[in-house]
Amino acid sequence: MKNKKTEANISMIVSKTFSGLNMNALKYLMPFWMAPLTGVTIRCTFAAIVFWIIGFFAPKETSTRKEKIYLFLLGAIAIYGFMFFYLSGLSKTTPVSSSIFSSLQPIWVFVIAVLFFKEKITSIKLIGILTGLGGALLCISTQKSDDLASDALTGNILCLVSSIAYAIYLIISHRILKSVGIFTMLKYTFGGAAFTGIIVTGITGFDARVLSDPISWKPLSILLFVLIFPTVISYLLMPIGLKYLKTTLVAIYGYIILIVATIVSLALGQDRFSWTQLAAILLICCGVYFVEIAENKDDKPSDPENKNVLSQETGNVN
Repeated sequence: MKNKKTEANISMIVSKTFSGLNMNALKYLMPFWMAPLTGVTIRCTFAAIVFWIIGFFAPKETSTRKEKIYLFLLGAIAIYGFMFFYLSGLSKTTPVSSSIFSSLQPIWVFVIAVLFFKEKITSIKLIGILTGLGGALLCISTQKSDDLASDALTGNILCLVSSIAYAIYLIISHRILKSVGIFTMLKYTFGGAAFTGIIVTGITGFDARVLSDPISWKPLSILLFVLIFPTVISYLLMPIGLKYLKTTLVAIYGYIILIVATIVSLALGQDRFSWTQLAAILLICCGVYFVEIAENKDDKPSDPENKNVLSQETGNVN
């Protein structure tokens, strides 16, 4: 078990680091080298192809036709919706702001659990929710549009919506995962997302200069990085961490996304230091911490349902 926990910790560090770098890489590509909607289609289609190939060699997993249909629809609506709002928002705001809203996903999962699954709410959890939302509102209301964020308000709102969409996906996929395997879920959800992406791209048009223009190695290399590491490897590593680590520890690893995106953004000139942005980050981190600590205290061995539901919210992969 000790080796498994070490493996899980390493998996979380690598996965979250890739997720943080993903924001900087996508910001470089969009919108000049690749339109946001085209980027969604490319990511989803590439991931679907890779997961189907890996699934062919992986141990056989059993699932019903009904479960496969549910997974396909979940990907077609929730995963595509998440990436649609996420990439559209990131193209208009900065990577740091985008990572701020991604960090809200644990709070959204808990809010959804309270509203639809009768999850218990306590004063400390309520404080955590309000603190996190305060940080989000601070970021939305104070960030101005400039040369680094063409439309900060719209971009931040889109990123906020994307975090809600991903939280919905996490809750539903967790319940389906009780009866299907990881590769079955990845194959059919990303298959559904690719299906929607291809339809949307067929209507809006394919716009990716990185693929249509004469070869430019820098943007092409960055695109390959996005497709291989944050898109495929991160989604494969997350289940290891979720299986062997405590919820609170997994939540703390989620802050790596903020740290990596912030450091790289400032180093590359993709963002400028802002005291209000720093305050928003601290508020959201505190909010998530309050919710996670309270949930960890409330967890009981006889009630694994709630523990597992809320442990999934920290698996944010962008």
